[in-house]
Amino acid sequence: MRRYLGIEPAPPPGLSLDSGTPRDFGDIHSTGAVMPGTALPSTDAMFNLAMSEKARPLLDQVVAFIAKHVEPITDEFFRLGRNRADHWGWAPGQLELLDDAKASAKEQGLWNFFLPDAGTGEGLSNLDYAYIAAELGKNPLASECLNCSAPDTGNMEVLERVGTPQQKERWLKPLLNGEIRSAYAMTEPDVASSDAKNIRAEALLDGEEWVINGEKYYISGAGDPRCKIMITMVQTSPDGPPHRRQSQILVPTDTEGVEIVGPMHVFGHDDAPHGHMHLRLTNVRVPKDNVLLGIGRGFEISQVRLGPGRIHHCMRSIGAAERALDLMVERGLSREAFGKPIAHLGKNMEVISRARIDIEAMRMMVLKGAKAMDELGNAEARVWVSAVKAMVPERVCTIIDQAMQIHGATGISQWTPLAGMYTAQRTLRLADGPDEVHHYVVGRAELANHTTSESDRVGDGRIFSGA
Repeated sequence: MRRYLGIEPAPPPGLSLDSGTPRDFGDIHSTGAVMPGTALPSTDAMFNLAMSEKARPLLDQVVAFIAKHVEPITDEFFRLGRNRADHWGWAPGQLELLDDAKASAKEQGLWNFFLPDAGTGEGLSNLDYAYIAAELGKNPLASECLNCSAPDTGNMEVLERVGTPQQKERWLKPLLNGEIRSAYAMTEPDVASSDAKNIRAEALLDGEEWVINGEKYYISGAGDPRCKIMITMVQTSPDGPPHRRQSQILVPTDTEGVEIVGPMHVFGHDDAPHGHMHLRLTNVRVPKDNVLLGIGRGFEISQVRLGPGRIHHCMRSIGAAERALDLMVERGLSREAFGKPIAHLGKNMEVISRARIDIEAMRMMVLKGAKAMDELGNAEARVWVSAVKAMVPERVCTIIDQAMQIHGATGISQWTPLAGMYTAQRTLRLADGPDEVHHYVVGRAELANHTTSESDRVGDGRIFSGA
């Protein structure tokens, strides 16, 4: 199994290698576990970022599975899709390739890794999944072949955590089996959706039904004909307290009044048939029982979904950065100019060095953020998650950009995957909250750490206040 630089440091003397259990604020404060001089909460166990012994064989299996079952079908999958008759459908043979790989993964138990400590998945910790997700990020089909694709991962986690038995039977079960796809509908075109309190799509109770009206856009995955359900963020209590006005409601995509206005283009591409769709909801009626967790609890659900979703993206981004660096080095060693391999020209050697250094720095941050979620819980680890989310996509964009530069004009063409990889990472700097929001969360916590006395911080935990 590949050993990455610095990912398995020896723990300080006397520390247990066990991952431990999430601690509440009182436990953290009483042990003085907040590191001096930082607003990022930590526990002693967070010094140990080693993968668990249980998960090590799984990582080896995932690497072998991708090499044997996913890499060989990737070029053919996209070749088949290039000239498909139905632009918002799949060409003959495409889904068969995917389904065969998915069946092999399920048969080998390489399935639903992303649900930490859940009976419905492999039960991996966030830390263990971080190692596996980095491998998934190296291939555009790998995540789906192991049923670990966004936005399904976040939606399944929400349903598993807060869904009713009926909701789980109807929607979670087919999602866990990889039989359908899903979407998460939050962002709106007419408000600054990075502040979720601005969401204006409304849901009003009419007897035993919700009546939903509003618009959503950049709803990823809603173009896929396999997408059957959306978790939709709506305003249900406009006069309530700011953080109790929103609810999340299950909306089947075939419900009358759900209109796909069209795709939003990202850098000129519509990403069909997955798509990032503009939706109009007009008098959409769904049963009252389709609400998740309860009326006015949309922000609570976001703590379940968005923290893991953000860090899952960053885990996969590490794999994308690794792939970009591999392509950069291969190109730099295989092409010559001015009598030298390109890798030896100008500052290219330093560019390669900095890419490796940045990848290892990002990897350590992702692993630390994942361990924070395991130790502290999603809500308490939010500053770590924001730090990771602010750092990783920006640096990965830079590495991919440098890989394109070393490839010359080919680097921005369809002959390499780099342009698509860059688009995905640049989009990630807006998806799940723009960079500025995450820097604000981290900066606010740091200011509070410096402007509040130690006794005050121990007493009220204000540096951990919600984003």
